[in-house]
Amino acid sequence: MKLMPKLQVVFLFIYCFSSLFVNAQISSEADDMVPTEYSSGAQDQIYIFCTAPNEQAGMLKADAPGGGAASFEWGKYNSATGSFDVFLTENSGSSSSTVNNLADGGYRVTVTEGTESTVYTAWVMNSWYTATAEVSESTCDYFQLTAAFEEANLTYYDLPTGQAKTLFKDVKAKWMVDGLEISSLLSPQIYGPPAENTNYVLTVYDRFGCQVEVPVTYQSVVTEASFTANPSQGDAPLEVAFTSTSKNADEYEWFFFRERGELIEEGQAGGVVDSILQTAIDPNPTFVFEKTGSYEVKLVTIKNNGDFACTDTVYLDGYIEVDESDLFVPNVFTPNGDGDNDEFVVAFKSMQSVDIQIFNRWGRKVHVWKSSNIRNSEEAQKEAVWDGRIGGRLASPGVYYYVVEAKGRDGKAHNDHGFVHLFREK
Repeated sequence: MKLMPKLQVVFLFIYCFSSLFVNAQISSEADDMVPTEYSSGAQDQIYIFCTAPNEQAGMLKADAPGGGAASFEWGKYNSATGSFDVFLTENSGSSSSTVNNLADGGYRVTVTEGTESTVYTAWVMNSWYTATAEVSESTCDYFQLTAAFEEANLTYYDLPTGQAKTLFKDVKAKWMVDGLEISSLLSPQIYGPPAENTNYVLTVYDRFGCQVEVPVTYQSVVTEASFTANPSQGDAPLEVAFTSTSKNADEYEWFFFRERGELIEEGQAGGVVDSILQTAIDPNPTFVFEKTGSYEVKLVTIKNNGDFACTDTVYLDGYIEVDESDLFVPNVFTPNGDGDNDEFVVAFKSMQSVDIQIFNRWGRKVHVWKSSNIRNSEEAQKEAVWDGRIGGRLASPGVYYYVVEAKGRDGKAHNDHGFVHLFREK
């Protein structure tokens, strides 16, 4: 008989222990959740919903712990009284209850399943942002992005003390262009503006994934100078076509400098150096470099913006290289019609003038070609060839004497004379 009370005590202890740890199950399709930071006791969950202003997207779902039919009584926390005011009671016989369109606040649900009641508490926060952004200043060196934002104040209460607590969101900002982040400041200055209209996107976001995006279009006021030169090397006179590949330019200023060696020499002599050979204002000029040497070229582009103008300057990568004068005279040719070495060709480049004379063994002049202003070496060489004929008739095989007098566009004299052998055997 003495054992019965002991058994009853043990049974009652187990029953009370089981009732204490049976809790209602509550869930939510929130964007994020974090625990509360009450001053004491068990913590509850805070469910964060990313919404728009004046939109209440909060939802909570409570499930009966036993999975059977239950009644649900929902209350909302009243900070003035420190209690939960009932706003919904469900007795539909369902095993779950869902409440939607919830405003910010604390919610408590009492689930009664049979004779057992369990309680769960959770907080709902509707988090939103609005933002504005603009280009507030634009200069040749930078432009100012100015932005501002408003946000939802996420506040819950420490239930043991009733004190209000602000939920830390860790709000940040970032500016993106073409998928790349360029600044983490809310209102940055962007140096080195692009030379074309560009779309920037401001994103204000927090640690819960709530955010707002604002696009801003920068209307470019700057220009970017660039160009190509073709060809960049050759014999004199060298005609070069310059093509602007600049961006956002209204005006062009080209500067063709004097030969580099001349400028260095004048500078070393201590003279006043006028470095500009010629200028041009065409977008795509053509310039002829008459003399041998290395030449620098500069392009300045201008973008007009009403009361101010922006400029950009670019130099040719390297130099325009005009070849030195050169002359080569062969000592044999075979005008036999086989297409190989059929003509006596004096090869030259960068020449101002060339005088070619050919004599037979008796001193009779059999071929002559002369030019005092060669503009195209390739064409001039074609004109100057001797095809091995005299007066339209085939010249006799043998030894001939040539005299070549030439002056290069670099001022160098090229005088050559000697013998050339004419063979006709194939």
